[in-house]
Amino acid sequence: MCAFFLRNGSKAHHSLHHLCRRRPSIESWNIKNQLQHSKVYSRLPHSFYRKTKEFELSNPSFLAFFSGVSSSASKFGLVGWYLEKLNSRPIITKSITCGLILTAADFSSQTIAGSLLEQYDLTRTLRMAGYGALIVGPSLHFWFNFLSTCFPKRDVITTFKKIALGQTVYGPAINSVFFSMNAVAQGESSSEIVARLKRDLVPTIVSGLMYWPICDFITFKFVPVHLQPLVSNTFSYVWNVYLTYVASQQKVSMA
Repeated sequence: MCAFFLRNGSKAHHSLHHLCRRRPSIESWNIKNQLQHSKVYSRLPHSFYRKTKEFELSNPSFLAFFSGVSSSASKFGLVGWYLEKLNSRPIITKSITCGLILTAADFSSQTIAGSLLEQYDLTRTLRMAGYGALIVGPSLHFWFNFLSTCFPKRDVITTFKKIALGQTVYGPAINSVFFSMNAVAQGESSSEIVARLKRDLVPTIVSGLMYWPICDFITFKFVPVHLQPLVSNTFSYVWNVYLTYVASQQKVSMA
């Protein structure tokens, strides 16, 4: 009986001793796993966190509006490349962007008007692309920078001041340039250009009052200055579909 107990006791002691010997290996395996995970996370560049923090500090309202989407997108992919070009070559980048948007707007305008079913006017599209790249893009860059210098705050009153200046100064000026340039390209005389402005400019400004104040409020209130031309050009896609339709109307009869 004693021998049986001793045999069983030695077996229990052996099992306990084996379990105690395996326990350190299990703990070391867990520690090794944690170290491997920490190595994976440590591979992310520290500049990513530093630049993300700088972006948050410099553009708090932008992040509040867009829910922090740019914190990762600004580092990788097409968005990061575009933001880098905005910082390194702002005027050229904004000009090319505006030219592409106005090209798409004119194509859409001709599609809606049914011109594509007859004959697509490539010259008109190229004219719109040049107008966007050479006039609208650079002018928006300087206009938004001018407003941000004169009115640096983002409160509601300051935002409405910027909107009022846009509707009374920049809007009429840029629309006048557009109608005049388009008329010259179509071979109209100076008197015909004046007649076209008298006919089309005021209705266009009135139509803009029903569209642009809301777009400008979003742009001035929530978007940082270096991205304001991009947002404004995005809104102008719809506007330029309408604008190219108005400009494509027949010239005013001088009889």
